[in-house]
Amino acid sequence: MPSARHKETINVTVDQMMAVITDFESYSSFLPEIDSCDVLTSGDGEWDVRFTVKVVKRIRYTLRLKKVNDHTVRWSLVEGAFKVNNGGWDLTPNENGTALTAEYFIELQVGMFVPSTIMRTLVERTLPETVTRFKAEAERRAATS
Repeated sequence: MPSARHKETINVTVDQMMAVITDFESYSSFLPEIDSCDVLTSGDGEWDVRFTVKVVKRIRYTLRLKKVNDHTVRWSLVEGAFKVNNGGWDLTPNENGTALTAEYFIELQVGMFVPSTIMRTLVERTLPETVTRFKAEAERRAATS
């Protein structure tokens, strides 16, 4: 099952980064593969979000995302085109709290036949690009606030 991890230093606070991670409706503005994100349920640090993405073809799936604590988000698949879609964010602030190390990880298994080399390439190529886009969005928001 393809999985990957990526770490990135980001020049924002944990609160600023968490605000971007949990602003699901804005994802399509800075993640070009996302057509839409619809929050289906929300409450007490937990969301069910339906994503529509276009990678090779249009795929729709729903994830349950949970803010475990101020530094951690985890998700798991509720329904959709995958057999498995698990992952999360771990945010570790630097000593003075003005920057952080963000670690993003994902584990995917599709429900239809896709050669493992294609899945591995998608996960390994897309993962660093996704983290870079989250970094750029968080730093852009921090610079304008």
